[in-house]
Amino acid sequence: MTKILTVRNLKHTFTTGGKKVNALNGVSFELNKGELTSIVGPSGCGKSTLMYLLGLLDKPESGEILLNGLQVSELNDLQRTRLRRNSIGFVFQFHFLIKELTARENVALPAQRNGMTTEESTEKANDILNKLGLSDKAERFVNKLSGGEQQRVAIARALVNSPSLLLADEPTGNLDTESSDKVFKLLKELSIENKLSVLLVTHNSELANKCDNFISMKDGEIVNSI
Repeated sequence: MTKILTVRNLKHTFTTGGKKVNALNGVSFELNKGELTSIVGPSGCGKSTLMYLLGLLDKPESGEILLNGLQVSELNDLQRTRLRRNSIGFVFQFHFLIKELTARENVALPAQRNGMTTEESTEKANDILNKLGLSDKAERFVNKLSGGEQQRVAIARALVNSPSLLLADEPTGNLDTESSDKVFKLLKELSIENKLSVLLVTHNSELANKCDNFISMKDGEIVNSI
């Protein structure tokens, strides 16, 4: 199996109310291409901090993150930004779509910011929306879509720059059971068809158990992994 992400002995702390908190304490794991991995654990266990670091939005105090074989800690800020834009997709519990734009425009925007022409980005957006069953919704403003449709548009946006790693933080948290199942099925299919490594943070134990791999966290540490 081709490794997309390697995490070694990751440690990170922060201070709250004058007290030092160990957010991560020696976290290590690997993600392979084409696999869907879930992370579960109680609030405050370090899941969000881990996703923040893996998304290259901050630097760990110690430990290593290797993305596609690159030692992230050795990169400068510009290189980290480029790597994040080209190799990492983000999906959140709240879709953060721009309501004044159509579904197509929302999906195309990250590609345009990454240097793609309007024509190229529009074509890419149309292709992804079609694959996700949203071609008939491409010209609709996103605030006119259902919650499940909005989250699928957010997933399409995350895919537009062809990332190798997709970080999904509670993507079904605000959805009903039917919509949650559809979004999960979509993530599973994308991991296989696009050879994506998908890391899914969820409180839904039923969905977590359907993933290829399962990581359980508590107090900043991995307590179980399958």
